[in-house]
Amino acid sequence: MLFRQDILQGIAEGRVTLALRRWRRAPPAQGAILRTPVGVLSLDAVAVVEEGDITSEDIRRTGLSPAELRASLAGDGALLRMELRLVGADPRIALREQAPTETELEAIVARLARIDAASGSPWTKCYLQVIAEQPGVVSRVLAARVGAEVPPFKRRVRQLKELGLTESLEVGYRLSPRGRSVLDHLPGAGL
Repeated sequence: MLFRQDILQGIAEGRVTLALRRWRRAPPAQGAILRTPVGVLSLDAVAVVEEGDITSEDIRRTGLSPAELRASLAGDGALLRMELRLVGADPRIALREQAPTETELEAIVARLARIDAASGSPWTKCYLQVIAEQPGVVSRVLAARVGAEVPPFKRRVRQLKELGLTESLEVGYRLSPRGRSVLDHLPGAGL
C-alpha cells in the first residue's frame, strides 16, 4: 500500500489515522504491519464499507480533501476502511547502518548463497555490484543491465533490502553501509 509523502508525514505526526482504499484482492488482516518511509504502521481495524458510510470525520482523518478522496476511490474493488497508526521505526533502517560482525558477515554470505541456489542462478552479488556502481539510477536501466525485466528485478532488490543491504531512493537504490561490507566480503570476480 503506497501513501503520498504528505500523508506519511501526517501519519507520523498522528494527524492521519485512517485510510480508505479500493481493494481488488483479499484485504489485509486486522493487525497487519506495513513498513513505510516514516516507519512501521499497524492496521488496527480493517472493514469493508460502502461509500455512503464515509463521514466528514472520516475524510478529515484521511488527510485528504473531499475531492482528493473521491478521486482516489474511483475504480473497482471493495472499499476498505483501515484504522492505522505509527508503531515504530522501520528496523531495516537501523540494520542497514550497522556494520556486520564477522559472524554476521558469514551468515549473510550463506543466506545470499541460499537465495542464489533457490533461484537457480546466482544474482545477488551482481545486483549488489550494479547498485553500488550506479546509485540513484532508475530501476529499468539497472534491470536492463542485469538482463532482467523490471518487476522481477524490483522483487529481488526488495530481498536485499530485507537484509539491510540496500535502500530505496526517490529514484533508484544505493548500497547501505552494511551492503558495502557484505559486497566487499563476497568471494569471486565482478560483473
